[in-house]
Amino acid sequence: MPPIPVAPENHSHVLAEFDCLDQLLSALRLDSGRLKCTSLAVSRKWLTLGTSAGGLHLIQREGWKQRLILTHKEGSITQVSCCPHDEDFIAVATSQGLVVVWDLQLERRGRPERIGISWEHRGQTITALCWDNNALRVFVGDLGGRVSFLRAGSSKLGKGSAFLMFPVQTVTTVDSKVVQLGYQDGRLLVSSLSRCYLCDTDREKFWRVGNKERDGEYGACFFPQSRGLSVGQPPLLYCARPGSRIWEASFNGEVLSTHQFKQLLACPPLPLITHRNEPHYNPEHKSSQSVAFPRLIYLGDQNLLTWTDSAIYIFTPQNGQVLLWTEVKDLVDIAVYRNELFCLHASGCLSHLSLLTVERCVERLLRRESWSLAASVCCMFQHSITTSRARKSIPIDRLEHLRSQLSSSSHPELLGQLDEVISKLEPLDSASSSRRSSISSHESFNILDCGIYRVISRRGSQSEEETSSIINQSTSEEERLKEFSFVQEDDQVDHDPQSGERVEAERSEQGLQFHLPLAFRSKPPRMALQAVKDSVSSFVKKTTEKINTLQMNSELRQRPEFREGSQADATVPYGEDMDSEVYDDVPNAEADMQELRSATERAISQIQDPLVLLDPVCLTETLLEWLPVLERILGPVGQESPPSSDSQVDVPEEGRWEGNGLNSSSEQQEKMTTESLKEEEEEKREDCPEVGETRDQCDSPEKESEFSSGTHSEPVRVASPKPIPPDLLDYITQLATLYTELSCFRKQEKEQALGCTTFLRRYFFLLDQERVRRMCLLCHQDQPEVQSSFMEAMLEVTRSSKVVEVIQRGDLLRSLRSLRELQPWSSPPLLAHLHRLYEKHGEAAVRLFSQFYPTITPADVMTIAQQRQFLAYLDNLVQSRAEEQRLSFLQSLLDPESLRQDWLELALTHDAPKHYDTLTPDGQPRWHSHCFSWGYGRLLSLLIRVPADLPSKQKMAETCRGHGYWTGYLYLCCELQRRSEAFSTICQLDDISLLEEPEGLEPQSLEEWKLLIQLSQQCSSGGDSDRGIGVNGNGWSNGSADCDRKISPESLTLMLARTAGPDRALAIVEDCGVQLSLSPQSKLVCELLRVTEKRQRAMILTMLERCDRFLWSQHT
Repeated sequence: MPPIPVAPENHSHVLAEFDCLDQLLSALRLDSGRLKCTSLAVSRKWLTLGTSAGGLHLIQREGWKQRLILTHKEGSITQVSCCPHDEDFIAVATSQGLVVVWDLQLERRGRPERIGISWEHRGQTITALCWDNNALRVFVGDLGGRVSFLRAGSSKLGKGSAFLMFPVQTVTTVDSKVVQLGYQDGRLLVSSLSRCYLCDTDREKFWRVGNKERDGEYGACFFPQSRGLSVGQPPLLYCARPGSRIWEASFNGEVLSTHQFKQLLACPPLPLITHRNEPHYNPEHKSSQSVAFPRLIYLGDQNLLTWTDSAIYIFTPQNGQVLLWTEVKDLVDIAVYRNELFCLHASGCLSHLSLLTVERCVERLLRRESWSLAASVCCMFQHSITTSRARKSIPIDRLEHLRSQLSSSSHPELLGQLDEVISKLEPLDSASSSRRSSISSHESFNILDCGIYRVISRRGSQSEEETSSIINQSTSEEERLKEFSFVQEDDQVDHDPQSGERVEAERSEQGLQFHLPLAFRSKPPRMALQAVKDSVSSFVKKTTEKINTLQMNSELRQRPEFREGSQADATVPYGEDMDSEVYDDVPNAEADMQELRSATERAISQIQDPLVLLDPVCLTETLLEWLPVLERILGPVGQESPPSSDSQVDVPEEGRWEGNGLNSSSEQQEKMTTESLKEEEEEKREDCPEVGETRDQCDSPEKESEFSSGTHSEPVRVASPKPIPPDLLDYITQLATLYTELSCFRKQEKEQALGCTTFLRRYFFLLDQERVRRMCLLCHQDQPEVQSSFMEAMLEVTRSSKVVEVIQRGDLLRSLRSLRELQPWSSPPLLAHLHRLYEKHGEAAVRLFSQFYPTITPADVMTIAQQRQFLAYLDNLVQSRAEEQRLSFLQSLLDPESLRQDWLELALTHDAPKHYDTLTPDGQPRWHSHCFSWGYGRLLSLLIRVPADLPSKQKMAETCRGHGYWTGYLYLCCELQRRSEAFSTICQLDDISLLEEPEGLEPQSLEEWKLLIQLSQQCSSGGDSDRGIGVNGNGWSNGSADCDRKISPESLTLMLARTAGPDRALAIVEDCGVQLSLSPQSKLVCELLRVTEKRQRAMILTMLERCDRFLWSQHT
């Protein structure tokens, strides 16, 4: 056997085949010449295989078991696609042009049913299927270039949805065969034989990607950006070009760069790692390749996959590099799920490949005991195997074990090469000893009963074998350190810490059978553990002292003896009062609660008087009498309560003395303790910064938003410091919420009154969340700090919800599904969850908030989203209603009426044409500027049609004119009976269709015709300096380049001639003083109109005569 050649260092990944699917095809009888597999698709749960007989086999990937077979009598299966957000739905296309959407109903144990059928492409070969990633909508492309979509109804969408049959709609028709479709965040990507098109399906806008055409099958796909600084950015587009080139374009279709892979592909192909044959690598096989990439697919971790009929290519386009390319014969189609590839070959057979790093591939081969194949891979890719990083997956012991499994008689040269590889291995400690020297490189840790720290490495620098070795070497210290205990806090799951430690220990003991000696330990474990123990003991001791100090101070402030006693009694040291204080704690709490009940009942009885309730001054005085009692009993522990100004009103001199004298010493002690705690915490963070980061993440899993950044000195309190009886809590909630609303909308003039924000943050656990939400909607523009405090409090209240964990994982669709499962909704908690979604996903999440209406209103979304993103939400919300209901629905949202003007200006300033494109420097309409598309045109047309009073319509008309929205301006001029202004604008826009269309403004009298002809004469004689200049620098086309569509005296004369006759039209033109010389074509039209008019008169006369004869005959 010749020596195995060594692959270059830059090859770190391979394609490997571990599973053979031949037995599966044989069991399905798809390996015969009569019946074979024609299409495939894959998801997390399913492998779907379409056959030439019209059958669709659903294979459960776990165990490769067949679960269902769906039959189709409309021909063989040509395309299959699994729904990406719900695996119960599968789209199928047949050879006769039928598209079927199946609901498998496996979760409900029902029978599969067809929930959507489309014959839109009957007789055409369907070449591409693509699912909407947010809805049950399938896009279909065929050989003729037609692209349509089929919307399916299902009982999962709500009651009655399964009985709806949505019409099939055609999206567009491109110039040639549809090669590939892609859909992402409302954009549809269509790749044809000549170019790529980008369609905004929500706004019905279309773009070309690039300017250069091509000829042939070239794919295109979206490329999500989910790494590094690109997280949260819109996805990119990649479009194949001739000559092994790929365009990189933005989400709006603008080409950013061209990647050239022709020279990069001048490298030998990497072998396919498979049990079918030995891998062969020929380093001499080097030649540049000019390849046409017929499909592009996003693969795994920021990779791009494409293939031809003889090879698979995987690129990393962000780096512009070739990850690998491998020769695979007779490829027809490839389905991808994460890093797994399912390949369909021309013969109908299947292969299951995995994209892995070299070390992971070797690890799986060793697990399957493929000794010779694993040794060949180690020798071929020894640059990846010898690095210290590979020791985490392949320890030296495992390679030694691999060597012992090879026979010296059958593999002598392979053994020799493997020995060389083992001699070059880098030990693990060479790469991680510097990180192990301190705890700073670890993300989290826990402490066992014996006091041993079990550290979980952030970058995997310590394997399970090393952790097991640490425990084994430290068992002798367990008895000496048993007196040290530490209770671990887990924010997500509350369980027995000892059982958790026992599970971790068992997991480490059940590790792999290969163990490494820990030679890197330079000092005995006793010294290291003792140092850690001392540090933690000091921290725990100081924390305990701090807690005791705070408890004693709060108890002393609450004792009635100190408020009623003399000055000499208050100077008794702590030690003499501690015994009696323990026994008085429960009676004091009961007395405080009784005092609070009395004050609350007194305030409730007073505000029941209408004279008090309806008088803001009296109501404020009543609440301010109740507030000091609330402050003293339920106020913050570490804060003087009530404040100095309150003390002069409600608290006797002894109480003030106590706050100024006794608490001064306790505050000084607290200050010293706090400083020592801060110093200790800073030292710990310097020694272990990443542990500090972990603790911060546990406290705030997402760093929820800017609300949790600590901009307010007053902390938010969402839990009551003392138990409150339910009946008393209801009364306190009424008073507290009433005080919050009063302090928000009415400025408090008294010094002892708490501000709205301070009171809200201090007593949020007492407030009615729904009333506070409505209050914030009314005042969020004037007092944004109130809204931010409310949102911060709600984020804290909902922190323990299970939905938060789902949102943190970053899966938008799964997060929305979890929120839908929370029904019936309550507005404040749902608003907090939606805020988390907005912080995580931005506009993509805001667009989907419409499904939570009316629980979440547009006013709620305005408080958390930016203006541009709010417009997208509002547009989606309105368009979600039936067309005949949209106007009335939008009118119901305009509360107050002033929102109409605000939303109109918002829609006119976002995704709109530039002012210089629609207005001349002197503020007049620019030629044909009404043809520009407005991003929110549908919303604008509804806003100006909502019924409104006269001043509102006048203001909207001026706003539309100021922004150059001429379609809306003409409509409002017609509504306001300002027809002369409308005719003047139409003449300047120079488009006669504005006078003809069903919604056009047609003259209704001879005076209006004369005015229109005179205005057109003035515009024509005023100069055509900018009329022929095209918008965006080109000759204006857009389907209206015909000169007959311009407004001129001649075109208006012909239009009038069709209505009043040619002779009368010419007479009116002469009355206007316009010298008109008709063109030969116009003269011919006038002659034809005269002939037509004569024939019509003759026909009418004949009919009248016949009617007259008939009537006389009946009379006689």
